[in-house]
Amino acid sequence: MSVLSNPFTRREHLRTLAGGFALAAFAGEARAENQNVAYGKATLPDTIRSRFIENMNGLRVHMLEAGFETPNRPCVVFLHGFPELAYSWRKVMVRLAAAGYHAVAADQRGFGMTTGWDARFEADLTQFSTLTMVRDALALVSVLGYKSVDVVGHDAGSPIAAWCALVRPDVFRSVAMMSAPFGGPPSFTRGGAAPAGPSVDDQLAVLPRPRKYYQRYYTTREADGDIRNCPQGLAAFFRAYYHAKSADWKGNQPFPLKGRTAEEMAKMPEYYVMDLKKNMAETAAQFMPSAAEIAANKWFTDEDVAVYASEYGRVGFQGGLDGYRRGLESRNNAELLTFAGRTIDVPSIFISGKSDWGVYQTAGAAEAMQTKACTKMKGFHLVPGAGHWIQQEQPEEVSRLLTEFLRSNR
Repeated sequence: MSVLSNPFTRREHLRTLAGGFALAAFAGEARAENQNVAYGKATLPDTIRSRFIENMNGLRVHMLEAGFETPNRPCVVFLHGFPELAYSWRKVMVRLAAAGYHAVAADQRGFGMTTGWDARFEADLTQFSTLTMVRDALALVSVLGYKSVDVVGHDAGSPIAAWCALVRPDVFRSVAMMSAPFGGPPSFTRGGAAPAGPSVDDQLAVLPRPRKYYQRYYTTREADGDIRNCPQGLAAFFRAYYHAKSADWKGNQPFPLKGRTAEEMAKMPEYYVMDLKKNMAETAAQFMPSAAEIAANKWFTDEDVAVYASEYGRVGFQGGLDGYRRGLESRNNAELLTFAGRTIDVPSIFISGKSDWGVYQTAGAAEAMQTKACTKMKGFHLVPGAGHWIQQEQPEEVSRLLTEFLRSNR
């Protein structure tokens, strides 16, 4: 399904031309460092700046923004996933700013330079509950002085964006979900009985080739240390992990799974359904690209890798991993049952890479999103030449789709 673009006004055309100079900074050679950002000084154009917001829902929040020079622009809030940062939106932010928007991306709770959360494994996980993350987004909107915004989420940020639109449609006037479909809120089980028999995790462990689901591994105490202290170093980890889940790894040929069974899930690559005895650092190492492949990669440079390696080396992974652990929290799930049967009734769109297994890892979610969860879905787009990191792999096409979607809602 496609979204029709509104015609450019003369002012929008001039903005786009002016924005071309900002976009050229990504492709240019050596330039002066951007002293107005807290990280990515050598890579972020000077049209992006950092801001720190004090005491925002109990946090000190670091955010990046573009299009801040002109007041009263419509605001688009971007929510990143794992293992990502606000930095992950850099290429789309400048393009949306060139199209006339105020583009804002914060390091989410648990990530990057945002502080005020408890990094201990034993910490109370209510600090990472779904509705706490929604309140973080609401607080950001309030602090910035907006009454309503458009929200865009990728990976783990996609369901948070969806929940924002479901819970507060008066504030989040449209939602774009990327890479992770939203199948709707949980529903009450008839009779209240749990399914009988072994769990999918138990079934995976006894396959002829024993496996485990990466999301369950990410809930373990060992996961943070396994990755943070990996023998290959964090730069090599990020290089391999991002390569594995991108369109650059030609083994990514996703297709819908027939159901949530061990046999079906085991059809996914090892970075999703890992070998039972391997951790994620060992799993990622198998996908390390060659020197020639690294040299040919223009969407994820060594300088980009260094930003992620530096921030995660400083902060660790536990904050992001706690986002997976909330799925096991009975308190979190009980809160979400409050919204059983509710739908997303603001305009919505889904964008992912054609080579992204994230579209299909939860069997039936993509179909449920289009037929039940979202009542005003305007597009479902699988972009060629992109895998999981779509806003970094194909920023021009993502920005085009987002801009057309946003303008169609005016």
